[in-house]
Amino acid sequence: MTKLTFAALCAAFISTAAGAAELTIAVDGVASNDGQIMVAVYDSADGFPARPVRAASAPARSGAMRLKIADLPAGDYAFAIYHDANGNNRLDRNAVGMPTEDFAFSNNALGERGAPRFEDARVTLPAEGAVASVNLR
Repeated sequence: MTKLTFAALCAAFISTAAGAAELTIAVDGVASNDGQIMVAVYDSADGFPARPVRAASAPARSGAMRLKIADLPAGDYAFAIYHDANGNNRLDRNAVGMPTEDFAFSNNALGERGAPRFEDARVTLPAEGAVASVNLR
């Protein structure tokens, strides 16, 4: 590898790392220590809520907890979060499709008959990072 190639790779890495931000999600209303808290992050209305750009999980802790999503480029995002209390890695629903496990969307946004619009759930993530709070219901 030449010095020029190595220098270019280093510069690309530094510029990528410098643009990375951390989204901290403060979650209230976790009903129990059972299962996992699952989160999916979306970067556009086109992908919301079907194609997340990032997904993460953490063991549930009753009451309030925080999840951190690192290395996101600064920009606009929305997220969906739920408490997978039974540990089956999916949001359980009843016979008519209503969730039977606690969930929330960023900004505590609500949809009329399903997920809210991306614009209603959108949070802006600056380069220095941000904290977004939600209440599971």
